[in-house]
Amino acid sequence: MYLPFFPLKLVAFPGEELNLHIFEPRYRQLIADVEETRKSFGICVYLNSLSGFGTEVVLEKINKRYEDGRLDIQTRGLRPFKILSFDNPMEGKLYAGGTIAYLNDDPKIPEFLHHEFIFYLKEMLHLLNYQGDFDPDAVNSYTFTHKLGLKLEEELELLQLESESQRTEYLIKHFKRMIPVIKAVELAKEKIKLNGHFKHLDPLNF
Repeated sequence: MYLPFFPLKLVAFPGEELNLHIFEPRYRQLIADVEETRKSFGICVYLNSLSGFGTEVVLEKINKRYEDGRLDIQTRGLRPFKILSFDNPMEGKLYAGGTIAYLNDDPKIPEFLHHEFIFYLKEMLHLLNYQGDFDPDAVNSYTFTHKLGLKLEEELELLQLESESQRTEYLIKHFKRMIPVIKAVELAKEKIKLNGHFKHLDPLNF
């Protein structure tokens, strides 16, 4: 399959709604073409160079058109892919494009693994002061990924995993590594708050 490409320093996940501000002429042209043809395009992950992976997205709506041609748009992620060829620019266009191959995805996950994931996810979101409830049965490995403190390189690693079980195990390892760190930071903050104040200390029995 051949897609127009929009390289960005971010990972778009399947099912995610992503709002973008479009200002460069080449990407204004890309969005105009996508709007006209109603076809999808690819958000390619750019680190220090093009990573070779990305996510197919669709244009959901244009939220605002500015007089100077800039746009605020809403997109939704569909499927992750690997880049097989890269043409910069596409023939007759200002923007790049290329051939892609979709990554495989096995959505099955053992019930016990999903329950473990939800347990750690709730604790992580609580520590990060996330406000809001969610339906555990409607949550998958992509739902809260941008809120979990993963580095861009780690988000890319997650995108490349080709089963829900693998992605869930990856995030559980992340939770087990990060939750103690966040708790230690919060404890340090509380201790700092006590400095300069009178402290009530229980007597020690030796």
